[in-house]
Amino acid sequence: VQLQAFGGGLVQAGGSLRLSCAVSGGSFSGYGWGWFRQAPGKEREFVATIRRSGGRTYYANSVEGRFTMTRDNAKNTVYLQMNNLEPEDTAVYYCAAGNPILSEIRNQRSYYYWGQGTQFTVSS
Repeated sequence: VQLQAFGGGLVQAGGSLRLSCAVSGGSFSGYGWGWFRQAPGKEREFVATIRRSGGRTYYANSVEGRFTMTRDNAKNTVYLQMNNLEPEDTAVYYCAAGNPILSEIRNQRSYYYWGQGTQFTVSS
């Protein structure tokens, strides 16, 4: 399974941006999907996930209410819509594929495949 994330760039605080993750080489519907991010000097952290079955989403507390993760089975693509962006959202964002149990959805070790990451910066 290959994942390619794109959509990064520069955005002002309070603005919006949508990241996309195009998936190829595997069964899109066979996986759940996650977004993680790594800010400069920090460890990679969980952002959001969408479950394989049912499509329920879960978010990190820091992005709850501002970010929305969706998937388009017809396009084999997952999205992360980000609104009301803050400078603290600046990071490299990674998409990932896996089928973690519910208690492990925030654990990056539960995801099998990873994209290369896309960078965006939120200016204050």
